[in-house]
Amino acid sequence: MLVAERQKKIVELVNERLSIRVTELSKIFSVTEETIRRDLEKLEKENLLMRSHGGAVSIEKEQGEVSYLEREITNAEQKKAIAASAVRLIEPGDQIVLDASTTAWYVAKELPDMPLTVLTNSIKVAIELSKKEQIKVISTGGTLLSQSLSYVGPLAERSLSMYHVNKAFLSCKGVHLERGLSDFNESQALLKKQMIEIADETILMVDSSKFGTRAFSRINPVSNIDCIITDSKIDKETKNELNEKKIKLLIVD
Repeated sequence: MLVAERQKKIVELVNERLSIRVTELSKIFSVTEETIRRDLEKLEKENLLMRSHGGAVSIEKEQGEVSYLEREITNAEQKKAIAASAVRLIEPGDQIVLDASTTAWYVAKELPDMPLTVLTNSIKVAIELSKKEQIKVISTGGTLLSQSLSYVGPLAERSLSMYHVNKAFLSCKGVHLERGLSDFNESQALLKKQMIEIADETILMVDSSKFGTRAFSRINPVSNIDCIITDSKIDKETKNELNEKKIKLLIVD
């Protein structure tokens, strides 16, 4: 295993478990503890984790994923309106991917029972769609993140790579017109990046509070998005910049 690949895996393990010991990492990667300590020192300098006595802890612990219950009540009315607008872009026979955002869950709730294939890494989305007989649901599988009730990691990434969809519907924590889309969790960011790559068209569903902000892990440039659905509180300057980038903008009340 290359050094860069090992260090990437170390960050993923630390973020999944929140903390891990040097001795355990040494056994997992079959290298000396001194090698692991050098890896951790480098990763700490890059602000990807924090060293602790005998191991490392995740810096996402403090700014990590907000629990699903909390996200359900945050800007709920805007999310429901955005989801309803997204549903109008879905046609019978489409093959789509839905991420693990609460807005995607609202999309699942709003979807009529029609011939459709939905690929998702969200347990809540899959359960919601299981009530609709004509919708075929494919779950990515993977490592479960209890806060978001979603699957991430290598298995989820390999699962996504096997498919092609017409449309990807996703959300994120930050939309910066220069720095791009971002998310708190690196594993989620990697998965959303792949969702964009397997789709003919990507629809971003975000309330106006997400614009101008940046989270820990970068997903993709804004230019990779075909359409953004947001609420009417979006400022005029942002609207103008999106128009200049030729990104379709749908605004809901």
